[in-house]
Amino acid sequence: MKRFFLSLLDLIYKQKCYCCSSSVENSRLCSKCYESLEACPPAPEKFVAGVNVYCAGKYNKNLQKMIRGLKYHKQKEMAVYIARFMYDYWQKLGLRGDYVIVPVPLHYKRLKKRKYNQVELIADEFSKLSGYPVNTKLVARVKETLPQYKLSRIERLENLKNAFIVNKQEYTGGGILVLDDISTTGSTFEVMVNELKFNGINNIICFAAATPF
Repeated sequence: MKRFFLSLLDLIYKQKCYCCSSSVENSRLCSKCYESLEACPPAPEKFVAGVNVYCAGKYNKNLQKMIRGLKYHKQKEMAVYIARFMYDYWQKLGLRGDYVIVPVPLHYKRLKKRKYNQVELIADEFSKLSGYPVNTKLVARVKETLPQYKLSRIERLENLKNAFIVNKQEYTGGGILVLDDISTTGSTFEVMVNELKFNGINNIICFAAATPF
């Protein structure tokens, strides 16, 4: 009887895939949906402020749903799968070196409203896979900016002007891996990279989970 009720509970509370709702694998992302994610070629997607920008996948279908779920709908478990997808791509690049992960920060007002920084969650999971430490103190967002998605590249750069400061005393040496969820025009990366370089930090790579292009 006990075994029957345990089996019944497993059936009732079985996890469903966030993308297709299948409960066959008892997972928040089934292997079929994970394998459907469209990876980018293992090469720089953009080149901004003298730095390579890599993007793990195309921002469409399931990857778009995962990122939006994490960002707007409190689907925090999606960070695990997004980070895994990014790490699979990262390994294909064959880049060597010791890096410190710097997730793109949120302004404190937006952080207070959202309760968490989705990019930090991805960074934490990517850290577990790669062994690279996360540094959330090196760069701070000090300007409350407008949402970027409706702005042109010029408007984005103006919107992000003076948005970040670098706490140079938090830099411990080595390469910097700036992490974000989406890279559209590369303006966020560009402004952060310029601020890091202004503070004498030049060994930088930018890496986003997705690009819409």
